[in-house]
Amino acid sequence: MAQIPAKAALDLLDFYTEAGVDALLGEEPVDHFAAGEEPSPAPRPTQTALLPLDLERKGRAAPQVAPLAPDEAAMAARQAAKSAKTLDELRTILDRFDGCGLKATATQLVFADGNPQARVMFVGEAPGRDEDIEGLPFVGRSGKLLDRMLAAIGLDRTKVYIANIVPWRPPGNRTPTPQESQICLPFILRQIELADPDILVCLGGPSAQTLLGIKDGITKTRGRWFSFHNGAREIRAMPTFHPAFLLRSPLQKRFAWRDFLAIKKALAG
Repeated sequence: MAQIPAKAALDLLDFYTEAGVDALLGEEPVDHFAAGEEPSPAPRPTQTALLPLDLERKGRAAPQVAPLAPDEAAMAARQAAKSAKTLDELRTILDRFDGCGLKATATQLVFADGNPQARVMFVGEAPGRDEDIEGLPFVGRSGKLLDRMLAAIGLDRTKVYIANIVPWRPPGNRTPTPQESQICLPFILRQIELADPDILVCLGGPSAQTLLGIKDGITKTRGRWFSFHNGAREIRAMPTFHPAFLLRSPLQKRFAWRDFLAIKKALAG
């Protein structure tokens, strides 16, 4: 077998990393289509929307049923999210919720970080690889940039609350599908309601479009104030660029800086 040049091998590893490959299953490739090979059939996945608390306490599994259809999963999510009286209860409910298929491929739930009593809440779209590993939102490269942006206006993670619309990492860091976002939407809406911030900051176009119901892209909407009803009252909301976008387009940082100055001014008011 010909040797792969070192640079080509490193480029290939980078490609696999970006694609979300983070585990080695074997040192030698296996050709399951070779003559005489009969691949074992994968078990058909089954899931329930929620494991009832009484069965969970008694250590008995709930009866297995077929995976929920997207509209049924969204309805189950609305009912489950509505039942949460505190953020801790909401996290527990999300841990037991099986209506979103992303849970099966993610390492763990990425619920939130920061101070839930903070006056400002930041909401992104979905966790990435680093977030999936650590179980916290915005801890990778984009998270470090967000930390620097917060520090520039006198804030840190003890003074803000951070979450995502989708709390599980999509495979390969792909964009969540509209169905996945809609299934998870009741949970982030309840999370915002329970945290009750004075200001909501939508990081990136998908977050702004999902939470604020706007059609325009982030370039047109960033820096503008919108009204968001958090379930109990109207609060101010602003879309701004996602830190991951700013890493790819550093010239746009000057506009994000203006947005953060406006947030600082609003908090001082």
